[in-house]
Amino acid sequence: MSPLAQTVEFDADLITQYNRPLPRYTSYPPATELTETFDPVEFNLALATGNYQQTPISLYCHLPFCNSACYFCGCNTIITQNKAVVDPYLAALIGNIEQVAALSDPQRVVNQMHWGGGTPNYLSLEQAHRLMQKLKKRFSFADDAEISIEVSPRYLTRDYVLGLRLLGFNRISFGIQDFNPQVQTAINRPQSEEMLFQVMSWIREARFQSVNVDFIYGLPYQTLETFHNTIRKTLMLNPDRIAIFNFAYLPHLLPIQRKHIDERTLPAAAEKLDILHMSIDELTAGGYQFIGMDHFAKPNDELTLAQNEGRLHRNFQGYTTQPEADLFAFGMTAISMAQHIYTQNHKQLKDFSASISANTLPLKRGLVLSHDDRLRRAVIMELMCQFELSKSALEEKYHLSFDQDFDDYFAHERQDLEALSTDGLVSLTPNHIQVTPSGRLLIRNIAAVFDVYLRDRSVSRPKTFKNRQFSQSV
Repeated sequence: MSPLAQTVEFDADLITQYNRPLPRYTSYPPATELTETFDPVEFNLALATGNYQQTPISLYCHLPFCNSACYFCGCNTIITQNKAVVDPYLAALIGNIEQVAALSDPQRVVNQMHWGGGTPNYLSLEQAHRLMQKLKKRFSFADDAEISIEVSPRYLTRDYVLGLRLLGFNRISFGIQDFNPQVQTAINRPQSEEMLFQVMSWIREARFQSVNVDFIYGLPYQTLETFHNTIRKTLMLNPDRIAIFNFAYLPHLLPIQRKHIDERTLPAAAEKLDILHMSIDELTAGGYQFIGMDHFAKPNDELTLAQNEGRLHRNFQGYTTQPEADLFAFGMTAISMAQHIYTQNHKQLKDFSASISANTLPLKRGLVLSHDDRLRRAVIMELMCQFELSKSALEEKYHLSFDQDFDDYFAHERQDLEALSTDGLVSLTPNHIQVTPSGRLLIRNIAAVFDVYLRDRSVSRPKTFKNRQFSQSV
């Protein structure tokens, strides 16, 4: 990747012009396109194809429980302090693991696993050990597999952190959101600065290979000055990776936001952009590289190295350094991606558990990707991860015929690409699409040019379609 592609420029006018609700493109087609008409037999066929091709495996376990609700959160969670709920859910989760493992060739290698939620450290160490042992018994893990977990610092002890490392986790992520106590109170996420630095010291003592911390800009009572202080403290914390997400204020979809967050307390649009601009400047000046969208990493981090070498990938778990793999996702609401199909498990605990009890796969929705879907997915992911695209490489990989090259196939998109080029977001040559430094922050807008589902919906419902299920692109 060229040095130009590793820089990012902040253009407030362009961001204001292009900022609109769009998918995050952890997948294409987006998960919103999954339907209940999906035939579960397709999942079995996809696993059989993966077995034949010996496709690597990525695993995800959804652990939905939280002690208390964070008012900004849009995740599928169960809020309870009754720890008795864990064992029945673990039994169903392990049943789901057994179902999929029985369909998968045991010789296939797991190169990545992630536990998310919810709050995975809601589990006791004994429960976490039980789940890990089942996974390692039923799947073959590579010696250098990435094994990561999300944790809440409010419910960690030194022994728990060391215990996670002994279980085999080598990467860890925790949310801070903001160091400011007023903001923390407004989002129901109080956690002292002393606690956060203490947790980081335990993680470093346990020698995790990579530590990620999450922040959100656009939260209640945030100002440019207060978030600048948060960024300064973050640089002192010295994580390996940093994610700064745009707060998705969706009160029409999330009752908890509608009930607890007063829109009048949110920073104005102009100040929100100033916060983002400052954060990018401070983190890049502090030695972090802008990976894409909302992610930063140190120059020697695996994400940075993978992007520089053109081998960064993206899936439902976000950016990854691992080669393309089949993603098997376990638990309620979890989304799998195997070969050319997507599936999502039941969102309600009772439905998920009932399927496991009946020994049927707990699939609620799914989608079989067409050849066009797969081609567009490749284009979108290449732009999202590498910020550039070789047309000839895509033509060869997807067997575009001599009488229909890349430009012919995407003739409908050419006008939009030209408009992006005129505005300075992309640079176009006969064989390449190169995202400019000004375009990197608007990469979702660039990817959306190739999203035929988004286009079809806006055309068929021009007066009512407002992408209300998506967050703003910046």
